[in-house]
Amino acid sequence: MSPGESATASSSKGSLETPHERIPHLSIPSVLEPNEPKPGLVDAAATGPPFASALAAGALSGLTVDLLFFPIDTIKTRLQSSQGFWAAGGFSGVYRGLASTAVGSAPGAAVFFTTYESMKPALVRWAPGVFGRDGTLGPAGVHMGAASIAETAACLIRVPTEVIKSRQQTMTYGKGTTTFQAFKKVFQEAGLRGYYRGFGSTVGREIPFTCIQFPLYERLKLEMARSRARSQSSSTTTLSDEQLVRNLPTWQAGLAGSIAGAIAAGLTTPLDVVKTRIMLHTKHAAGVGSSAAAAMVDSLPRGVNTDIIPTLLHIGRTEGVKTLFSGFVPRTMWIGLGGAVFLGTFDAGIKALA
Repeated sequence: MSPGESATASSSKGSLETPHERIPHLSIPSVLEPNEPKPGLVDAAATGPPFASALAAGALSGLTVDLLFFPIDTIKTRLQSSQGFWAAGGFSGVYRGLASTAVGSAPGAAVFFTTYESMKPALVRWAPGVFGRDGTLGPAGVHMGAASIAETAACLIRVPTEVIKSRQQTMTYGKGTTTFQAFKKVFQEAGLRGYYRGFGSTVGREIPFTCIQFPLYERLKLEMARSRARSQSSSTTTLSDEQLVRNLPTWQAGLAGSIAGAIAAGLTTPLDVVKTRIMLHTKHAAGVGSSAAAAMVDSLPRGVNTDIIPTLLHIGRTEGVKTLFSGFVPRTMWIGLGGAVFLGTFDAGIKALA
């Protein structure tokens, strides 16, 4: 063997014997390095529940809470109606409009939760400098942004059912009108646009509401989970915050949802009053009654009963600030109790389907 061949063989042998550091690739499971973290374990905490689980649990939670607390919602809507509580039906027929709610609540809630759980990790990936753990807005911004996008998507389903439901609850089309008849009357008055009357005011109410509720809900869950971990054995101290929250009992998740929902509901009651007035305002209602009433409707300032800010200011000026908080007690009670059922049922559904 020549000196050149000997040097080549020696270098080749050395390169084979020299250990090279392996670069782990999370998308390819390794059988050579058992200590390498598995992709599922790395991503589980960051991606949230599976899409199918969020879809099913969200549908169940939406249907449960809407059917359970429907009478309270009817009373709240009648208190906020411009025609007055007793003229709108009082305590009679509190389940009027239930059919439209039953049709829309499950898909609306399913769209909300699937969008919310999908957007949380997506926002962190898209803008880590803003939504990352050390970003400008941090985790609170993630929950606000994800919930706002989710509410807007859910309103595409929720608003048409809200329009029909609220008009039945206040007997806008008469006492004996069925859900299908109300559906047809809305179309006869304004076509497809009629089903989305109040879409802007609903989104304008839901985004501030959800920006208060969900960051508060997530924070309360985190604090409860940390408190629970401190009171238990030291074995839980090695778990991440995400794992601690996932191990939180359902009743505590429901309690966090109740507290957050009640606070958000109380603070956004004026926006809910405006939304109700806009949804209930119809050409039919404007044309019925005395000539004096018709003249009063015609003399309303531009944008009243159609846009958020003009309606809000008009109610405050003509009916007083107290009117802007009409239905405060039933709304706070309904959403406070409903928050426990809504978010508690979602949490229980996710755990059952996991």
